[in-house]
Amino acid sequence: GSITDVKGVLVGHHTESSRPTGCTVLLVPEGAVAGVDVRGAAPGTRETDLLAPMNLVEKIHGVVLAGGSAWGLEAASGVMKWLEENNYGLDVGIARVPIVPGAVLFDLLVGDSGIRPTASSGYAACVAASSNPPAEGNVGAGAGAAVGKIFGISRAMKGGIGTASVTINGVTVGAIVAVNALGDVVDPYTGKVVAGARTSDGKSLLDTRRALLAGELPKPLIAGSNTTLGIIATDAVLTKAQVTQLAMVGHDGFARSINPVHTLSDGDTVFALATGLAEKSLGMMVMSTMAAEAMSRAILRAVEAAESIRTATLRLPSATDL
Repeated sequence: GSITDVKGVLVGHHTESSRPTGCTVLLVPEGAVAGVDVRGAAPGTRETDLLAPMNLVEKIHGVVLAGGSAWGLEAASGVMKWLEENNYGLDVGIARVPIVPGAVLFDLLVGDSGIRPTASSGYAACVAASSNPPAEGNVGAGAGAAVGKIFGISRAMKGGIGTASVTINGVTVGAIVAVNALGDVVDPYTGKVVAGARTSDGKSLLDTRRALLAGELPKPLIAGSNTTLGIIATDAVLTKAQVTQLAMVGHDGFARSINPVHTLSDGDTVFALATGLAEKSLGMMVMSTMAAEAMSRAILRAVEAAESIRTATLRLPSATDL
């Protein structure tokens, strides 16, 4: 399944043609109650403070995930433009103000760093958005994503975008995630490393956790040069405090499928939202279990769907290559 199995959710990608980068937009034009949880120490975000349960705004109209590091935040302006043109947003009397949180990941080492997502990219992703299952792998915010960079980008592998969903008794929880982690991606069911740091000859997987515990030292890292960005969506009826809890347990999905995770060089962020269109909830115990499961599956899908890329200075093989 995919996150668009959730009633009321649309997803669109825009991938830049001139280098591997782009943005992914999730739209809830009629509004959805939302929350966020930022765990990484190097985040790049917008409109996250208003999502705190004690703050005024209840509903958002879209979420943007983008490459391009801090420059990529510009993509949200294009999403706001599309929503305004289509008369969606918070009614403040004299206008409708679209509420569009977002977060960015660092993909500047892959190709020409001067090419980043722009407002036009965000707008194009909105035009492309639909309720169809979104593409996975080397698209949107995952186009330039890489994983397993602790021992240097030259030993890393291709990350990407993945999505999954879980449905129980008429309620769906879905996740979409751009996986650009410092650590390895691990199959949550077997514990096996699927994609991540490679051995020095580049021919096989290293297993970062075991290597670190055996005394191999990480390479010096560019601050904030990694990040996994996720969105959890459900059609259950939830409060702002409850969707914030879903965002928090979304990080449990990160921890099941990424190792190490939430490092000082990651900006790991999870947004969560509820459209309420299922007109019921299953209770937070079940909802939380569904959210963590959907996120862990989506992370695995991101690297399974990724394809190898090569730039003038870098080759990132995919999981299927090894």
